Amino acid sequence: MRPGRQLAVLGFIFVVLYLLVFFAGGASGSLKDRLEPKLGLDLIGGTRMTLEATNSVDGRPPTAENLEEARQIIESRVNAFGVAEAEVVTEGNRNIVISLPGENRDLTEVGDAAELRFRKVLKAADGSGVAAAPPPAATPAPSGSASPAPSGSVSPSPSGSAAPKVTTSPSGGQGGMAPAPSASATPTPSASASAAAPSPSASEEPVPASIEEQRKAVEQKVGAPAWQAASGLQAPADLTADPSLADKLKPFGTLSPQEVAVLPAQMQFNVPTIGCAQLDKRPPASISDPKQQVVSCEDGASKYLLDQAKVEGTDVSDADAVLDQTNAWVVSLDFTGDGQGKWTALTREAFNNEGQACDATALGQDGKCRVAVVLDNEIVSSPEIQGVLTGNSQITGNFTQKDASALAGQLRYGALPVTFEPQESQNVTATLGASHLRAGLLAAGIGMLLVIIYAFFYYRLLGSVIFLSLILSALLVFGALVVLGRQIGFTLTLAGIAGMIVSLGVAADSFVIYFERLKDEIREGRSPRSAVPRAWIRARRTIISANAITLLSAVVLYVVSVGTVKGFAFALGLATVLDLVVVFLFRHPIMTMFARTRAFLSPRVSGLGRALPARTQQTQPRNPRAKEA
Repeated sequence: MRPGRQLAVLGFIFVVLYLLVFFAGGASGSLKDRLEPKLGLDLIGGTRMTLEATNSVDGRPPTAENLEEARQIIESRVNAFGVAEAEVVTEGNRNIVISLPGENRDLTEVGDAAELRFRKVLKAADGSGVAAAPPPAATPAPSGSASPAPSGSVSPSPSGSAAPKVTTSPSGGQGGMAPAPSASATPTPSASASAAAPSPSASEEPVPASIEEQRKAVEQKVGAPAWQAASGLQAPADLTADPSLADKLKPFGTLSPQEVAVLPAQMQFNVPTIGCAQLDKRPPASISDPKQQVVSCEDGASKYLLDQAKVEGTDVSDADAVLDQTNAWVVSLDFTGDGQGKWTALTREAFNNEGQACDATALGQDGKCRVAVVLDNEIVSSPEIQGVLTGNSQITGNFTQKDASALAGQLRYGALPVTFEPQESQNVTATLGASHLRAGLLAAGIGMLLVIIYAFFYYRLLGSVIFLSLILSALLVFGALVVLGRQIGFTLTLAGIAGMIVSLGVAADSFVIYFERLKDEIREGRSPRSAVPRAWIRARRTIISANAITLLSAVVLYVVSVGTVKGFAFALGLATVLDLVVVFLFRHPIMTMFARTRAFLSPRVSGLGRALPARTQQTQPRNPRAKEA
């Protein structure tokens, strides 16, 4: 053979690889910066959070398609923060794990459903959860200006409230949206249950069996008298007028948010002992059905009965965080073609109070209906509609750039098809990550050093082949990590370093197979020069089989695993493939070159040990005259 050709091919691979390292796309900065691989969260610090999928209706796990769609949306939201190194993976059939290397931040908002709904406010009631004395009047006190907001302007936040709200840019419209009354001005209904008019009925939808079972459990908890009294209410009850009713409805104040969520909307609204403290903590997606009337709170004090959702988040084509004319951060909403028509129809319906659907408690300061902007379970704002609006809208409030960008990202990429609850959040400091990196590199160095020491002790001159092979393999793996980190986003983690350490054992096995086969050939009477190619032919198949099994195991582990285990499998497979490259393009050619040297024939220098003396003893009886000569 001509070993120079194989060595030339290996040299060409090194040249191409490190040209990519230093000059390929993404290579910038100093020499040190160009040589840095992409490190994972456990090596440079960052944030890891686990989200568990929940379902408030039946509790079953989401479908694989919905979970993958949710993963993609969450990944888009995380990347909208301005980072491109986040890792978002599914784990099992319920969990999504988010890893954000390099910085610690709160990732809770990326798991919000971000289901946007525009609903008319039908009724308002006190949300304190206790019996309150009726106010002197049922009409709200004036608060703020009633004039329409000019195009591009932002209405001031209600007094004492930091909650954002919606204004519009009414270009071509007939008015604007006035700010909602403050929480202190929200009236407490004084009408008793017997004198109140029936509330607008919600659309009848079949109740899932699991919800019906949970309602029965709640009925048993509060007792039959309390349940019957609550079921008979047609409006928020005045407990001061009927003390006996207050005693009957008192058990509802002890219900958990999960138990309150399964009650009918009319019961949630009419029972005064159900307060905003319970309603605000209901599980995600508790009021996500757009075809049902729902109950929600604003500012934790006012409880509203809301109409069906006439405009949804899917009707919003785009959302951006922008600065308004007062240099305040707002979220600008652009509607789709159909969505703009729905928005105009909803504002017309609210402005004219069609069918007198909004009662006196729900009207704004100018006697017009209000439209609540509901994000997930919370009311963002409930401005009064002052005209038929044909323009787009803005969600305004005391936003920072970060908050506005986060909300815009949630709305821009759409609502999640699955609701999630944060289960675990871990912040890894950069100091701890650096400690992990040093520990991993130290372990890799110790492993390689032990292999090299053993190789020189047992194989002597042949140990230099092992030493050089490991150095070349390490350089190939390192260059590949840098290039793959830029091109496909591969991130090196502590588990990946472990995979590379394991690959040292695989590489050492291939050395042992080859060198011991070489000794066997020499013992059988062949010269070292002829034994090298014959040993290679016989050992090659075994080396390929052993590495193929390791590579197959790495592929299977990569396919079926998630998270850091996947990184371990990838690193192990990569190191195994590159070890095969070194075996074919360096180890065998260099051994062929060594076989032509005199040092290779010396048992003390070559490392062939007892193989050469045994061969000499076998050849001496066959050539007695040669010894005399």
